[in-house]
Amino acid sequence: MKITFPHLGNVYIAGKAFLEELGHEVIPPPVCSRRTLEIGIKNSPEMMCLPFKIFIGNYIEAIEKGADTIILTGSCGPCRFGLYPLLQRDILKKLGYNVDFIVIDSPKESFSDFKSNIGKIIGSTSAIKFSKLGKLALSLIKMTDDLSQFSNEIRAYAINKKEVNRIMDNFYDKAVKGFGVNELKSLIKNTEEELKNVELDKKINPLRIGIIGEIYTIIEPFVNLEVERKLGELNILVDKSLTPTKWLEHHLISYPFGSKYENTKFKLAKPYLRDMVGGHGRETVGSAVYYHNMGFDGVIQILPLNCMPEIVAKSILKSVQTDLNFPIMTLVVDEMTGEAGLNTRLEAFSDLISKRREGRICVG
Repeated sequence: MKITFPHLGNVYIAGKAFLEELGHEVIPPPVCSRRTLEIGIKNSPEMMCLPFKIFIGNYIEAIEKGADTIILTGSCGPCRFGLYPLLQRDILKKLGYNVDFIVIDSPKESFSDFKSNIGKIIGSTSAIKFSKLGKLALSLIKMTDDLSQFSNEIRAYAINKKEVNRIMDNFYDKAVKGFGVNELKSLIKNTEEELKNVELDKKINPLRIGIIGEIYTIIEPFVNLEVERKLGELNILVDKSLTPTKWLEHHLISYPFGSKYENTKFKLAKPYLRDMVGGHGRETVGSAVYYHNMGFDGVIQILPLNCMPEIVAKSILKSVQTDLNFPIMTLVVDEMTGEAGLNTRLEAFSDLISKRREGRICVG
């Protein structure tokens, strides 16, 4: 198998190292770009959401490099993500690409299918081997997520924000060129040391903003136009409500009961939204309340155009903002989203929450 996968934040870094350790040939798609998007737009139904189109672009770019097998996580509920493999396989077949899909659904959907598909990747259905390799994969994903969050914290205080960006760009470049688990672990450790040496302005008291919404638009920098970096450059400390680590902890590590973190958000959402609406709609509402309770200065909801679960959440967040007097900004992204307009909105939101912290404005 020559394996590829869509870009999902930092997952491709850990995934590449893990699969190489298993002896697979891994062909990650190029970093998402305008070309990726244009390929996706050209070959996707117009009404499909932005993640679908980017995925198609990822696949075709990887297939052009020789990939023949695609690994993808699944989904459940009224969200089109669960239909991605079926639709995308059909699209690729019509384009003349004969590739296999290995879809990793949550064990609660079908444990036998979950076990079988994992077995195709690790070459065994042994519970002992699965447990050992599962822990390795999860640790790699957590390490990359932790590094990303650490860079957000450093950037908020850094005197030279561009130095933080340079260090992280260097990490991403080397991570793709490296091979296997040991190289990745060493690279992460060295990058952490570089970040620790960045000169900080300890007088800065950064605003804190939580990023909530649909997971793909939260974690994929190309899609959200590098919103974490942009906020960090405004001396804002960013925390993401959903990351690959948090998703795995809820759906896999804490199966079948779910993680304490996510279950807490479900409880916080209940006064506003009791039932599952698909995707991460309920988590979005609960996350807004969670960040308010944690003393954050505001949240930004990011969602792809036409994402029904997040549209439901968006309508409910108006009540959350009013009831809690808590600033909430919504960013809807599609192929037409412009960077200049986003920069203006982020600066305006930053000014609003800064004045609110000073007691000069009420948003309720």
